[in-house]
Amino acid sequence: MLLTLLVMLALVVLASFVYFGTNVASVVISVLCVAIFLFFLNFFRNPKREFLGFEEGMIIAPADGTVVIAEPAEEPFYFKDKRIQVSIFMSVLNVHANWYPTRGKVVYYTHNDGRFMAANLPKSSTENERSTIVIELENKVQILLRQVAGALARRIVTYSREGDICDENQQLGFIKFGSRVDLYLPMDSEVLVGVGQKVTGNQTVIAKVKKPIYE
Repeated sequence: MLLTLLVMLALVVLASFVYFGTNVASVVISVLCVAIFLFFLNFFRNPKREFLGFEEGMIIAPADGTVVIAEPAEEPFYFKDKRIQVSIFMSVLNVHANWYPTRGKVVYYTHNDGRFMAANLPKSSTENERSTIVIELENKVQILLRQVAGALARRIVTYSREGDICDENQQLGFIKFGSRVDLYLPMDSEVLVGVGQKVTGNQTVIAKVKKPIYE
């Protein structure tokens, strides 16, 4: 995609010089084309990261961004009960690659078409286009992760499929332009971040899930 964009912008710059010559208009068009290319180059960057020191029950930020929700909420589609919701909003300046937040097995996947309201609004989690995966941890606890498209986003890419074995250093997908990732955790989870906090995907530990107590 970036190569195609670069070729298109180069053709626009060449055409501007042919049509306008070397006057101010062609220079302005050239600068705008370079700025557009640099914006997309920055947006689609995909840094190589590795989380070290993983411990059972750790939940690591699946995306770069700002925590906009960290509170109990109803999860109406899969669990259909109250969970701790932690939501990370990604602006157009953030890395938009998404990582698995923990180790385990993907036991559920679905994609829903929907609206494209601003991703920082509470209703976006249930009304926008979204992909949902459920991961069963090694201790059999399940957590839900939802990729949510934003006002500018028009495509969610999700690599996950049911039956996949995952770990914290694997990427699970990508969301184009402003968007959000929601996590739904058990109510007894220890949340380590707060609203307004900046987090880094595959680096910031955002919660710890407790082991289930069996009778």
